[in-house]
Amino acid sequence: MTAFPDDMTIARQAVLSPIEAIGTKIDLPPEALYRYGPYKAKLDLAAINGLSQAANAKLILVTAISPTPAGEGKTTTTIGLGDALARQGRKTLVCLREPSLGPCFGMKGGATGGGHAQVAPMDEINLHFTGDFHAITAANNLLAALVDNHIYWGNALGIDPAKVSLRRCMDMNDRALRQIVVGLGNNGQTREDGFAITVASEVMAIFCLARSLSDLEERLGRIVIGQSFDKKPITAKDLQAAPAMTALLRDAFQPNLVQTLEGTPTLVHGGPFANIAHGCNSVMATQTALKLADYVVTEAGFGADLGAEKFFNIKCRQASLRPAAAVVVATVRALKMHGGVAKKDLSVENTAAVTAGLGNLLRHIENMQKFGVPVAVAINHFTADTAAETDIVRSACERIGITAHVCRHWAEGGKGALELAGTVAALAESGIADFRPLYPDALPLVEKIRAVACEIYRANAIDIAPAALRKLERYEAEGFGALPVCMAKTQYSFSTDPDRRGAPEGHIVPVRDVQLSAGAGFVVALCGDIMTMPGLPRDPAAHRIRVNEAGLIEGLF
Repeated sequence: MTAFPDDMTIARQAVLSPIEAIGTKIDLPPEALYRYGPYKAKLDLAAINGLSQAANAKLILVTAISPTPAGEGKTTTTIGLGDALARQGRKTLVCLREPSLGPCFGMKGGATGGGHAQVAPMDEINLHFTGDFHAITAANNLLAALVDNHIYWGNALGIDPAKVSLRRCMDMNDRALRQIVVGLGNNGQTREDGFAITVASEVMAIFCLARSLSDLEERLGRIVIGQSFDKKPITAKDLQAAPAMTALLRDAFQPNLVQTLEGTPTLVHGGPFANIAHGCNSVMATQTALKLADYVVTEAGFGADLGAEKFFNIKCRQASLRPAAAVVVATVRALKMHGGVAKKDLSVENTAAVTAGLGNLLRHIENMQKFGVPVAVAINHFTADTAAETDIVRSACERIGITAHVCRHWAEGGKGALELAGTVAALAESGIADFRPLYPDALPLVEKIRAVACEIYRANAIDIAPAALRKLERYEAEGFGALPVCMAKTQYSFSTDPDRRGAPEGHIVPVRDVQLSAGAGFVVALCGDIMTMPGLPRDPAAHRIRVNEAGLIEGLF
């Protein structure tokens, strides 16, 4: 059997360029960069705000089939596609989210790609990076502290402690903090509270959707922290919190510039999860990239039913983005799992299982086409894949007019995704994209939830808990009815049952609660058993992460 170097070895053998040299590839002078060591920098806001919009910039979304333990490689494909476009002489920027410490130390490990399709320096990006998530955590918790401080000092706003909806946050999986009690020991009003993971916080969502520092402050001020005793919403602006929160976020709001192992400029900024938030990198980074390059390749988290749906219905709607093409990533291994094969048996050829699992891929393609965006398929290649298995996927795509390419970017870098890049560029340049959101702003909130559940998840119905339905009615009465919805749902299935793989239909989507994110500009619908604070697995990745004798970090993959 051929022995392949691991991701970390490949990353350390790569020769990186000084970050100033990466900046020159997108016409940024050294004075526009704030250096964080030799290989990463933040972009000066004044410099990027002065750039004119490139009229012909093409925005390309990379999404995927429903994730499985077999892996799909969406980030790896995003990076490989960006490198391939750059190899073809196209001025390209890749836009990614920042990894969360929760998954890094939990089950997933690092999130900077893999093999020869990585962004670097991967250990720094996967851990503290430039401190953005720490700043977002601090801003959220400043607001939480101001809420309880206001109640302690007389509660002039009449905040009802039982109706405080804002949760504290930290960027770590810690199930013990899902439900806590604060104010013990005569330190304020005793009340129930809890933590969300930072990437699920409204501050993170706002950070990634704001278009300027002034927009950031205005959105932060709109955060509804709870209700008064007379049932009126209380906001961060009422608590005079937004200016100080913005001060904490000022430096973090500058997009981060790094590079792929092939030297393709990459902006890594923001990181909301797609199963409990909107799952896209920052609008600030995406709009900056569109000004600096001709092709911008970005990704949205988890399967297309989550990240891509929210990219189209939330991010593109709010930021007036018009994507030119989309790529759906699939692997033969994952399709076998959707076809009923256990993970331990994936290395054995099984064309019947690939055929059985195709329904998941085809469903995602159909859903993407509902948004008016042309689609290509990337078959992310694994060494155990056979020609017979990949031919089944390509033939199935061809029958519906979709081009699928076997991609080997993990092993070959951008060279392994050149055919995909050619197809994607042709789609983007064809002008056939006619982007449209799934539902209009004027549709009632309940009907927006129903539209996603029935059109994207292929459910027969939704079942909204009575208390959640009353909240939706109140949001409508308070003027929030035009907001899009952000569905919080398991990433593993079109249904709310994580064990229902493939392409289930005819199910019911239960909505147990809804939450208003007025600053972010959407209403969250909590479906099934999804939680905003994950827990660590029995054997977390943290058990294998260490600093070796040479001072290098090991175990992030």
